[in-house]
Parts: sequence; C-alpha cells; structure tokens
Amino acid sequence: MTKLTQEEIIKKLDNRIFQLLTKTADELHRECYLVGGYVRDLFLDRPTNDIDVVVVGSGIEMAESFARKLGKGCSLAVFRNFGTAQVKWKHQEIEFVGARKESYSHDSRKPVVENGTLEDDQNRRDFTINAMAVCLNGDRLGELVDPFDGLWDLEDGLIRTPLDPDITFCDDPLRMMRCIRFATQLNFFIDEETFSALERNAERISIISGERIIDELNKIMMAPTPSKGFVELQRCGLLQIILPELSALDIVETRNGKSHKNNFYHTLEVVDNIAAHSEKLWLRWAALLHDIGKPKSKRWEPAVGWTFHNHNYLGKKMLPSLFRRLKLPMDERLKYVQKLVDLHMRPIIIADDIVTDSAVRRLLFEAGNDIDDLMLLCEADITSKNEVRKRNFLQNFKLVRSKLVDIEEKDRIRQFQPPIDGVEIMQMFGLGPCQEIGYLKNALKDAILDGVIPNEHEAALQFIIEKAAQKGLFPTADAVSSGQT
Repeated sequence: MTKLTQEEIIKKLDNRIFQLLTKTADELHRECYLVGGYVRDLFLDRPTNDIDVVVVGSGIEMAESFARKLGKGCSLAVFRNFGTAQVKWKHQEIEFVGARKESYSHDSRKPVVENGTLEDDQNRRDFTINAMAVCLNGDRLGELVDPFDGLWDLEDGLIRTPLDPDITFCDDPLRMMRCIRFATQLNFFIDEETFSALERNAERISIISGERIIDELNKIMMAPTPSKGFVELQRCGLLQIILPELSALDIVETRNGKSHKNNFYHTLEVVDNIAAHSEKLWLRWAALLHDIGKPKSKRWEPAVGWTFHNHNYLGKKMLPSLFRRLKLPMDERLKYVQKLVDLHMRPIIIADDIVTDSAVRRLLFEAGNDIDDLMLLCEADITSKNEVRKRNFLQNFKLVRSKLVDIEEKDRIRQFQPPIDGVEIMQMFGLGPCQEIGYLKNALKDAILDGVIPNEHEAALQFIIEKAAQKGLFPTADAVSSGQT
C-alpha cells in the first residue's frame, strides 16, 4: 500500500476524464466524489479502468452534462429506474449515481432507495476499504473522506464492514461472497467480528441467484491463490450451501489405524498448483472438481485400506446436475471439465507403470486437443508428501510427455480419423448399417491405437478383410473387380 497526500492524489487524477468531471460538477454546483474500488486501488497501486462517481443530487444530470463535454467517441446509457447512468469512453467506464440511502426487506436484496448525503452513501457501502471517497470539486480536489478508517484497514490488510456486519450481510447476502472474494484477491484477512457475522448469516445466501454467486466464485477462482477463498467459504459455512460436493471432501476417516488424506485440502493444493501455471478458468474448475466423486466411491478394504475406485467416473456423472444448479454453462465448457475429470487418473496410472506406446496412444486419442491441459492437471495432482514417490512420478511424466510428442508425430492420433470409414466397409461387403460394421470399425480403431497396424489405408484394408473373414464376411465381386480390395 502507498500512503498518498492530497497533492499526490491530485497528480494521479491529472487526466482529461477527471478534469472534465471537476469542471462539470463545479458548473452544476454539485458535490461530486470518486468512490469505491477506484479509490481503494489508488492506494494499493493496482490498475483499474472502472470509475464510480457519486453526486449529491442527480447522477443522471451529471452524466449527461459530462458526456456532452467528452464529445465524439463516448457513449451514454441512462437507467432512470435505478437513478444511474454510465458513460463509456475509450477503454474506461464511468458510472454515475446520486448519493442515496437504502433500506431492505428480509426476503430481498433489492433496497428501497431514497436521496441522501455523502454520509448516507458511505454508510451503505459493503466494506471500509470500499467506503472511502475522494472529492472531485475544484476547491476540495483530492480531499479524502474516510469516516470508517478504510485507509488503516488497507494498511493492515483487513476486510471489515463499515457498520454492523449482521445488518450488512442480512440486507444483501451477496456481500458475504464479496467479502471472501476481496480477501482472496487482495490477500487480506477478514476481521473477526465480520467473520462471525458470515457464520451467523450464511443461510441468507439462499436468496441470491446462482448467476451472482458464480460471478463471485469465478473471481475467487481466478485469484493468484484460490485456495484462500475456498478455505474461508468452508470455515464460515457458505461452501456447504453453495457447493456441498466440494465441502463433503473435508473429512478424514480412520479405521484400524489407517487414515486417508483430507481430499478437500488436497484439492485446494491442486487448484493452487494449476493457478501457478495457467490462467484458464475452466482448467481451474476441473482441478476444483476432479475428486468430487470420492465421497461416493470411498470403501474400506481390509487388505489395502481406504479405496476410491472409479471416483473419476462418478465425478464426471455428477457434473451436469452440479453445473445446472450453479447456473454454469451447459455447453462445451461442461464437456471439457467432464473430460478432464474423467481422464485425470489415466496419465498417473501410465506413469506408475511401464510407459507403453499403446497406453500413450489411447490417452492421446481420448484427450485429443486437451491433452496438454490434462497433463498439467495430472502433474498438479501429485501432492504426495513422499518426496521420492513424487519425484519418480514427475520423472515418469517427462517420459509420458516425450512419448506423446513422438506418437503424435508418427501416428497423428490427436486428430484421429481411421483410414477406412463405415461407408467404405459397407460398400466392400455389400452390407447396410448393421452390428458387423460397428464391430469391424471398433476392431480397426483398437488395432491402430494398440500399434498392431500403422494408421495407413493399405494396412487397414488388409486388417479389415482378415477380420471380416473370421465373421464369415467376404468382399463382393464388384469390390474385387473395381480394385477396392
């Protein structure tokens, strides 16, 4: 954090947008303040493009006058029902709102809004670090208005509500998600009293739409260390409500002196490992959900201890209903996460055994263009505390990666298309669609993937003829005379 004097704040606001905001406010004789995240990020020296402006009076009037001054190249959107307006210019968005005070009913996060003062407006803010305001009027330009000591909380790395946190969270339960999201993004701690209110009000999250919750979860997921947010969600009881499949992993059972690992904290370690190497949101989701099938698959086997057989398959089957409930996309992004969850054990199994060309060829065929993401997930999944075992796995993964490159160059498996398709087989034997055609197609695919024959037309043709003969099928006279066989 950087401590800024009023003069230093003025220097940071020395550009055309803020100059015109000052000019507009003074001409309209309106108190005007820069508020929220832009002020917070000034002191944190974080880049931000979104500017929030509070006007004591009509925010719409201010926006309209400001847009006229900006002139060509800006766009104005007015939302009269909400008393707000938005101006877009180049890569920046400037939001305008009149200072207001709010009151809530118990079953809705939509407030009853009245005109108010700057103090009223700051009282309704979610956290002290977001309740600071900087005056934009010419005679007070750069003056910081910080009634809740948000600057101190920035310095201490603390998330705290301006007023009673129970009221803050009960009025708008989405603020609970925002509380944890800000703590995660900024690597701040949550004030004890504020955290206790999270625990007391967790059930209130039920009135929030799935889309709003997912928006906050995605921001937590894209933080540098996502695990921080999920630990806090679990601690306060929110995770059990919004993502119980993940929360259910937070258990360790012991029988006959044998315990399994805590799969919740293992999962978070995997997510952090992925976050350190990739900005892909859906790869991070795959890491978060890769073990959700473990609670349903867990069994005690006296000879070996705890097992989680087929947890990858069960996890894949759980994903559509989970995505639907959370309002996550039911398109190719779901299929991508399903694929990675289903296949995440395969490279580990290969690396734990002799790395055969056949096993690698099949892995490449099933993963397709997602093979690199799958390998990254599998390497992130190696969190063993046994350094020798971990080192051996990672060394074998290098061998798997090397074979993937060699086999792809030789056999073109990633975009695998058999050299003979079903239509050619039907013409060859004078058959229509039938079980035998499916059998021959699958046999050909397996032969190529297992390395029995090369991925070439002549070799495939000879294989099909021999395999068909075992079923009592022989090429037609037309196929023979035309040189098809």
